[in-house]
Amino acid sequence: MDRYVVIDLETTGNSAANEDKIIEVGIVVIENDQITDEFSTMLHPNKSIPPFITKLTGITDKDVEHAPTFEDMADTIVELFENSYLIAHNVPFDLGFLNAELSAIGKKRLTNPVIDTVELTRILYPQAPGFKLGILAEYLTITHENPHRALSDAFVTAKLFIKLKEKLSSLPYETVLHLLKLEKMLKSDLYQLLTERKDALAFHVPTDEEHITFKGLAFRNNVLEKRKSVTLTSSFGEYLDSIYEKDGAMEHHMKRYEKREGQRIMSEETYDSFQSKKHALIEAETGTGKSLAYLLPSIYEAVKSEQRIIISTYTTQLQSQLLEEEIPLIRKLVSFPFKVALLKGKQHYISLEKFANEVNSDQQDNYDVALTKAMLLVWLLETETGDIDELHLPSHGQLFYKRISADTEGQADPASPWYKYSYYQKARRKAQQADIIITNHALLCTDMFNEYQFLPSYEKAIVDEAHHLEETASKHYGLKLDYVNMQQVLNQLGSFGEGKWIEKIIFDNPSVEDSISKERWNDLYALTKYELDDLFRTIFQYVIKQHGSQKVLSDVGRIQYRYETRKEQENNWLTIREMATRMIYYLRDLIHLLTMLGQELTDKEIKEDVHHKIEILQSFIDGLEQLFLLDNDATDVKWIEIEAYGAKNAVYLYSEPVNISSILAESFFDVKDSVILTSATLTMKNSFSFIQKRLGLRSERLSTKKIPSPFSYKDQVRVMIPDDFPEATYGKTDDFITATAEAILSLAEITNGRMLVLFTSYDMLRKTYYLLKEAIESENFVLIAQGISSGSRARLKKNFQTFDQSILLGTSSFWEGVDIPGDDLSCLMIVRLPFQPPNHPVYEAKSIEMKKNGENAFYELALPNAVIRFKQGFGRLIRSTNDRGIVFVCDARIIKSRYGNYFTESIPAVPIAYDSTANLMEKASDWF
Repeated sequence: MDRYVVIDLETTGNSAANEDKIIEVGIVVIENDQITDEFSTMLHPNKSIPPFITKLTGITDKDVEHAPTFEDMADTIVELFENSYLIAHNVPFDLGFLNAELSAIGKKRLTNPVIDTVELTRILYPQAPGFKLGILAEYLTITHENPHRALSDAFVTAKLFIKLKEKLSSLPYETVLHLLKLEKMLKSDLYQLLTERKDALAFHVPTDEEHITFKGLAFRNNVLEKRKSVTLTSSFGEYLDSIYEKDGAMEHHMKRYEKREGQRIMSEETYDSFQSKKHALIEAETGTGKSLAYLLPSIYEAVKSEQRIIISTYTTQLQSQLLEEEIPLIRKLVSFPFKVALLKGKQHYISLEKFANEVNSDQQDNYDVALTKAMLLVWLLETETGDIDELHLPSHGQLFYKRISADTEGQADPASPWYKYSYYQKARRKAQQADIIITNHALLCTDMFNEYQFLPSYEKAIVDEAHHLEETASKHYGLKLDYVNMQQVLNQLGSFGEGKWIEKIIFDNPSVEDSISKERWNDLYALTKYELDDLFRTIFQYVIKQHGSQKVLSDVGRIQYRYETRKEQENNWLTIREMATRMIYYLRDLIHLLTMLGQELTDKEIKEDVHHKIEILQSFIDGLEQLFLLDNDATDVKWIEIEAYGAKNAVYLYSEPVNISSILAESFFDVKDSVILTSATLTMKNSFSFIQKRLGLRSERLSTKKIPSPFSYKDQVRVMIPDDFPEATYGKTDDFITATAEAILSLAEITNGRMLVLFTSYDMLRKTYYLLKEAIESENFVLIAQGISSGSRARLKKNFQTFDQSILLGTSSFWEGVDIPGDDLSCLMIVRLPFQPPNHPVYEAKSIEMKKNGENAFYELALPNAVIRFKQGFGRLIRSTNDRGIVFVCDARIIKSRYGNYFTESIPAVPIAYDSTANLMEKASDWF
């Protein structure tokens, strides 16, 4: 069968089961990979079309007034599908509607073989930025004349399918074989297409140098270039002149280049610190162009001194920006070659060996795992890095990926046949040869606290987004245990009779069968699982029963409870300690049995695997001892988080050092030649003393520099603060939330939406969202809320930019790193000043410690943290010289309190209006 019929429908809603009806049909016929026919018709739905469908499609009740009904056209439509595949971009939707309408008039449902282009694109273009039709049309350069109209969408889907068929016919034999094995689990009927490709390749001698085939797996052949040594003849000043000054490289390679004074100053400051072996704190306000400003001296210094330099960022977003935008630009700006490598933690890289074992095994997969395997098979033909962050895996695919990440491999073994293909080892080798290594704070800290064994050795580093270093270092020096993770590890081990890991080891190595008592293992395993359940349920109940200040809601809605090992007096706590001790005892016994098994094994890889499992169980023991049995309350803060409405054992346990500054000083700043710490937000009231103290930087080896923004804030921004909002006292926020919702609506009318509203509490965000949802009767505004609207932060941002009149409500992660330049954002509302709750576990422990030392925790910890966060939020609004906007701060403490000026004097000088809400709305309206 070589006839494919593509269908797209417009309907009155999303669900045929809810009596929604088809209002437009678009059909395109493909034969011999050519579009040969088309058909379209409007249909009368016998009901009125909802306004939002009219807004989306442009189809009105008037358009369908004289249209035929579905019954009139049913035979014509069905006839088109004879002896063909049915293709749609989301088959369940289109075929579901078609069959519901056919059943309703007593006709036979369609049973054609189907191909779903959403699914097939996920498999064949796994690195696409998204799988909606519009996004794919842009990504694959298919013209899309009329989105959300049936015939136009059908044409785009048809062209997409022709591209997919083309891509399929480029796949190598091994990949096709594995896809055939997965095919029966997929929604699309791909058997014929895959078999044709397999048959075409059967007698074909591969001349393909692009791919390697090993143990039944085909993957891209990535060759590592050797490093060339370079001699630099120009001085650093001449080098900068040739880039920044008149007729320099910047002018030639950047459109509309305007010289920014601060950018060159930052480059010089960075280079001077390298030369004098000093550390530096550089605050570069928005618009400085700080990435370029620190990269230029770093590359010059690394190449000249032949010593690599580390660049660490907090977000993967900034890493991508450096690699995809800044580095290619610098290659044009400088006259010498240099090498850059990205290095992440092991868990980011796929293990080819583990994946080959999975695809070669005979186990039955569920849909998500089958789809994930199919995506990975094609991705391996394309990826140079093996970094899983290049893909958008389905949600259950993430769990499958955990089983095959390089993190599960144990110690690297150069004698293993897979070693030379390992992506993680390649990334390490590439990093060894690079001038610049880009990494993240997490790996930087892991390396720092593990005697520098993860990153290649270095003496100089740039830490961007440096306001996050303290928090990341604390997390990595501390520990986290949670029920779900421990449960998963135990489930993977399994008992005899379940066909899991332990049984497979014995099955594959029958000679060691007698080295482990199956009955003893099964008894111990059952006891450990029971104890784990019991321990975490008891902890959950204990937290629920506690009252008072130690119990607070986190910004993601979890209940947090801080405890001190020696102060918890209740009998229930003693029970918890006894249970933790029993749990440790059982885990030790499991380790003992695994050690005996490991001694009998001869296969090196399997031995490694057993050793890796022992290490994980040992880390659970260390964690339980640290959290419940050791008296380390003076140095560590410990707390429990529970999902208030989650399962009765959804429990997370944490421990962090109360003060990381001395650890950072000893492990990092005292042993490195020069560390440059930069961010747009390091100062409070122009002073660096807060961040210097928190990070443990000694004054004698430190230089500081504040570089102002080149933007004209006084012309581009107005700050407005209402003087008539109700007080938002703890527990009594309803009136305040109502006033906030009303202000959002009034401002949205003035700015046509395009508003970002930042909350400090998820609870307040949720309540405001539902108030707004009731109030927004008209279809005027699109409301998008973090944690309520589905999708990642990047997806929510994209939706916000797609709809003209949208309002985006965000909490914690939206306060920074979200760039929405230009007209997409005209108004930023800050609902409350971003203080952490005073009873947040870490803050509370730190403030107790500070009081003991005679320090003022509010002025020396809470306030500086809030000011830095406020500056981050404020920075969302103006991202270029052409942006204009309003910052509306609902919290009058910024004017009324004795500490308010710390906030206003830490942002650029801008006109501030403090007035009634009504007057502010008038001013806003005039200004726009």
